[in-house]
Amino acid sequence: MTVIKGILFDKDGTLIDFMASWMPAIHEAAKHFSNNDQSIADKMLAASGYDKESAEIIGGSILAAANNQQIAECWSQFLGIQPDTAMVAQLNRIFLYHNKHSSVAVTDLPLLFSDLKSRGIKLGLATSDSEEGAIATLQALQVYEQMDFVCGYNSGHGIKPEAGMVNAFAHQLGLSNDQIMVVGDNTHDLHMAHNAKAKLAVGVLTGTSSVEKLHEADYVLNDVAEIPALLDKLSSH
Repeated sequence: MTVIKGILFDKDGTLIDFMASWMPAIHEAAKHFSNNDQSIADKMLAASGYDKESAEIIGGSILAAANNQQIAECWSQFLGIQPDTAMVAQLNRIFLYHNKHSSVAVTDLPLLFSDLKSRGIKLGLATSDSEEGAIATLQALQVYEQMDFVCGYNSGHGIKPEAGMVNAFAHQLGLSNDQIMVVGDNTHDLHMAHNAKAKLAVGVLTGTSSVEKLHEADYVLNDVAEIPALLDKLSSH
């Protein structure tokens, strides 16, 4: 029997619909830094993973999986500026606004989290966005109070795909890593789970990755709403 006592979720593409939630923020940020020069903005977006033809973000790309510092480093080469703290702070500000106003949940998260918590499971969030952005999103979706642990790329636990975020979740809540399920839409999330020796790495299809891209997952679900059924299946084995 597999006993899961903690679930560590990714945010973008896992709890919120990636394209619906993030395209307004990404376009606004590119417009801001390029001073409304569309040709420069197009180059920035293409270099970081936006496919203009399909109007989608490519799975595993900088925009899909990297943190704000890494986005700044990619974009700055087209702008003749340094990817310094001022640039990252401005990127954080734009994204924070959209975390509050543009986040679209993939399912009824309060209901899902109530179900999981009724099973005695601790819930955590580990994102490549900022910690402030993560909290703003959870508050906007009215689930912040249900979360036991929240961290971002700037929380001091390292970045994906390192093991630090999983280790911090386990340590803070008194869990062992082999009691934790990591859920995400990107290979970064799966590799983080494997690097931390988490019990399960679960992929979801609400982000930027296909089933093929998530082949290293123990399970691939359509969305997080299928987690209770997976837990039932695991506990019956």
